Amino acid sequence: MKKIFFSFWSNSLKGVLFFLTFSVLLVLIFRWLPVSYTPLMFLRVIQNKDVENKSIQHEWVHSNQIPNNLQLAVVCTEDQRFLLHHGFDFDEIARAMREADAGERFRGASTISQQTAKNIFLWPSSSFIRKGVEVWFTVLLEIFWSKQRILEVYLNSIEFGKGIYGCQAAAQNFFNKNALELTTAEAARLAIVLPNPIKFNVGKPSAYMLKRQHWALGQMRNYGGVLRFSEIEKETLKPKHKKSSKVQE
Repeated sequence: MKKIFFSFWSNSLKGVLFFLTFSVLLVLIFRWLPVSYTPLMFLRVIQNKDVENKSIQHEWVHSNQIPNNLQLAVVCTEDQRFLLHHGFDFDEIARAMREADAGERFRGASTISQQTAKNIFLWPSSSFIRKGVEVWFTVLLEIFWSKQRILEVYLNSIEFGKGIYGCQAAAQNFFNKNALELTTAEAARLAIVLPNPIKFNVGKPSAYMLKRQHWALGQMRNYGGVLRFSEIEKETLKPKHKKSSKVQE
């Protein structure tokens, strides 16, 4: 019995050490390499029963081919303290918990760093195990990647619609142009669908979406109209409004 016990813990320890080492190596590899495929893309292909829709639209573009207005738009709509926090926005988490305690609809408080970790390395799930692994990968991203790299990978892998992944495919599909050519209004339109890109259609905006687009443009102006990654400029880029930085569906 004692041998079985020690064998179990020995194998468990080896498994944990393997996972920690492998995850660090994986994060280091993708610090430079493009992410061509994600777990979500794979699952979406499996879920689609229509053979015609099993292909995905995805084209990786370098950060210098992603317009600043789109980078600013997703920061303003998804995570306004992205340049300030270290992977977790504890102010936003506390706000979400207070709203839930007050009986309001529960909403997520995931940062762009957390969403990137989930999109690239994990599977869609709300389990505690998956959330714990997400926390670990988020910490690794913040340690080994720059904020600019996190945002670059995020905008190249995020789902913008059925079978559409990344800002380049979204720009080509919805606006018939490359991502770098997106106008500020188009960038805001893309950003506001991210909470639920299956429910919200960029190509057919509802009255609610147009309202959210107008809101996003206002947030972008309040932020200063441009996103800067300079460490020195971070403190000057704090949001100037008091409202929540998360998009409400």
